[in-house]
Amino acid sequence: MNVQYTNEYKTVAQQFCLQGEVTEICPYGEGHINLTLLVTTTEKRYIMQKMNTRVFNDPDSLMANICGVTEHLRARGIETLNVVPTKDGQPFLKGEECYRVYDFIENTVTYQTATDKEVFKNSGKAFGEFQNYLAEFDASKLTETIKRFHDTPKRFADFKAALTADAFNRAKDCQKEIEFVLARENTYGIAMEGLKDGSLPLRVTHNDTKLNNILMDAETGKARAVIDLDTIMPGSMLFDFGDSIRFGASTAAEDEQDLDKVHFDIELFRAYAEGYCGAVKDSITPREAELLPYGSYLMTIECGMRFLGDYLAGDTYFATKYEGHNLVRCRTQFRLAEEMQANFDKMSKIIGEILK
Repeated sequence: MNVQYTNEYKTVAQQFCLQGEVTEICPYGEGHINLTLLVTTTEKRYIMQKMNTRVFNDPDSLMANICGVTEHLRARGIETLNVVPTKDGQPFLKGEECYRVYDFIENTVTYQTATDKEVFKNSGKAFGEFQNYLAEFDASKLTETIKRFHDTPKRFADFKAALTADAFNRAKDCQKEIEFVLARENTYGIAMEGLKDGSLPLRVTHNDTKLNNILMDAETGKARAVIDLDTIMPGSMLFDFGDSIRFGASTAAEDEQDLDKVHFDIELFRAYAEGYCGAVKDSITPREAELLPYGSYLMTIECGMRFLGDYLAGDTYFATKYEGHNLVRCRTQFRLAEEMQANFDKMSKIIGEILK
């Protein structure tokens, strides 16, 4: 890192209430939304992030969400992110570019993929406990930092708009995928309808429940803290459970081109469900338990239709590495969603056995 770069961020870091003098600043982690830096002082280490205000255009509400949730967790004795204030007492540094600082949580590691079923089970337990810890938090106090993020009927409407416009004349190349989405229209509204009529409780949801958003203890391998709280919002338990299964119970990468390698692994589902449902056993409602398999399908097909819609619109949202990358991604999601539908009975039986 060049001296000019280091000095630029050193000037930013010095506007926060850090202990000691800044000695080093370097890039950290594998995130793609915010710029993340490791700040080392003579006394301790910190994480500093330049916030992506294009994706999150209301940083005040975003930080209010994070501060509210982390303060609630800390009051219950739960290890969590600790927001370091600026020298004028603000939770983040405002300006043309916005920055925030957290204490660095030492002696932890993250996993990019589930190395075995036990790791995936532990991640389910961690996110289930996270849900439990926030069960008494009033989710209605949280702001939707990304409006209607998991409103699948709205996502479907966006997809249809992209299809109607067909701005890049791509629809002719993906008729099978388009028909897959259109044929399942009547399956998209169950979660949102449940939140509206109260049959599904409004909960604090993380909305990005990937394995690498859990800090694991470097020695014991047990979960220490759930991180990356930018997408903390009000929503349904189905969203968090479902997105974990979408990402973690697949036998292949999200952009695997050989669909023969892409399958829904029911044993990985079982492992995660044992961890998650075991943790929420005393707080989950019967309707939530009934719909957890559906939540897995819903988050998977929603993601797939977003990939397909972005392909039709010219790849304007998701970063792509080659022509047709989003089309490849949507195909993996649709393969998984189709296999999940075929396994609803098995999934439900597993959930029932865990919760009995």
